[in-house]
Amino acid sequence: MTLRQFPDATPDAGISPYRPRHRLRLALVSAAAGVLLAVLWSFELVDKVIGDNVANTVLGHDAKETAITGTAAGLLFAFVSGFAGTFTACNIAVAASVGPMSQVSGADPAGGTWPALRALLRPVGWLALGMVAVSAGYGIIGVLAGDRLPQLSTDVVGGVPVRLIQSSVVFGVIGLALIYLGLAALKLVPDVFANRPVARVVTIGALVGGFLVGRPYPMFNKLFHWAVDTGNPLYGALAFTLQSLGNIVLVTVVFAVAVAISRGRFLAWMADPRRAAVVTGALLVALGVFTVVYWDVRVPALFGFGWFPRMPYN
Repeated sequence: MTLRQFPDATPDAGISPYRPRHRLRLALVSAAAGVLLAVLWSFELVDKVIGDNVANTVLGHDAKETAITGTAAGLLFAFVSGFAGTFTACNIAVAASVGPMSQVSGADPAGGTWPALRALLRPVGWLALGMVAVSAGYGIIGVLAGDRLPQLSTDVVGGVPVRLIQSSVVFGVIGLALIYLGLAALKLVPDVFANRPVARVVTIGALVGGFLVGRPYPMFNKLFHWAVDTGNPLYGALAFTLQSLGNIVLVTVVFAVAVAISRGRFLAWMADPRRAAVVTGALLVALGVFTVVYWDVRVPALFGFGWFPRMPYN
């Protein structure tokens, strides 16, 4: 690929050596999409209708009400509840990893379906590395700290549950990090991962692992209490790792299906450096803004802190 293919492009550091056109406009439209998603989002639909039904179907019993008995049952519950929580507000931002992962596959876009599918192991592996490092570490800390963590507290401060305060802080930080990465992909701010696509994917994986640190999802809360009750930090690390792996199953499958159906042409499509920057930047900005607005504006508004528009169904 040469500059002649993009006559109006200029070299630059970042996810590609080319600046996307209309970068600021794209960032603003993506941010607006994130705000709109936060307004339209129905946690009853994704948490209860989708999440609960998926977990109940896979486990064959009421996932919330049935006690976890034994290590095997606990670890199975960890993975299934992670998969069931794919579309929750505390996990949907994982979809932003698709763009960065496509840049580290190492596949030859002309190589066809099977070489491309085998190459998927590389980006998924890097994403999982960053994710597992955080989730396993937090599993150990969680078991050792137990009820001293705000996430397991039943206390209320100013009418707001302490665990939701932790959620707002954690997801606010993660959302801002995603926004920055998106703006960097669009070349609107300095890119700390310029020419280091693997480091970018590992970092996004770490952010995905960090979702557990703020997650108020009821089934995760149940898993957390089970891990603490075992008193074994290794069980906590393994359970939290399986929960995180369950969180990325769907995005991995979607990525693989896109490659298989297109017979590898999806990677060729994403090989265009400007297109890759646009897709990556738009997803990161939109989902980063959604994460910040949902957890730091909409959730506090539910408890009387500020105002946020509500739909009749939410």
